[in-house]
Amino acid sequence: MSLENKTVLVIGGSSGIGRGVADLTAAAGARLILVGRDAEKLVRVQKEFADSRTFAVDATDEKALARVMQSIGPVDHVVSTVGGAMGGGFMANSVEAVSAAVDGKYLVALRIAKVVVPYIREAGSLTITAGAGGRPHNASGAVIGNCATRLLVQGLAVELAPSIRVNAVSPTWMDTPLWRDVPREQVDETKSYFDRTIPLKRTATVGEVASAYIYAMTNTFVTGQALVVDGGLGLVQ
Repeated sequence: MSLENKTVLVIGGSSGIGRGVADLTAAAGARLILVGRDAEKLVRVQKEFADSRTFAVDATDEKALARVMQSIGPVDHVVSTVGGAMGGGFMANSVEAVSAAVDGKYLVALRIAKVVVPYIREAGSLTITAGAGGRPHNASGAVIGNCATRLLVQGLAVELAPSIRVNAVSPTWMDTPLWRDVPREQVDETKSYFDRTIPLKRTATVGEVASAYIYAMTNTFVTGQALVVDGGLGLVQ
């Protein structure tokens, strides 16, 4: 399926992976709608995409997102790159912290799905984000959230078939604005670790990960899948 003249909504499209998805969908001729929390960033990004529309809203706020969707109207494809991260095992974190990490991935994805699905046109798609990498002992709540998000995708794919396809993209760690509040030295150390550990001996580029979302949107016989983009990390870790 071509994305030309299709309406694509990218939630989290002002930076990082979402911005990469926006770049590729615009290049494919899609009509682009961007949702993000930072209004100033959205204004800057909008200038780079002719005829795009932007809406500043926190997509984790279900009621606020619902109001925005009423303004946006029907779309062909929705991509959400919303999702958090956490480090440390179960004993090193409070119950509240673990619960918040699960909520930030699985429950936020579920809330977004419930809001946007009624606006997705026939033969459209929803692609959400469920990270890869980490283990229960060092990324407790995040691992649970990712696993639950993959199960959510499987359930939604069956519930919404044949009208709407639902998939997830599962990238492993990469250097994006998600780590903006982490000291740069720590980010560099983490990148160095993954550069050594990933079989391909490097972390992914934003474009490489973003292309998986394009695949999920355009391959009309793929649904209920979590596309792992990790350079083979899961094979050795």
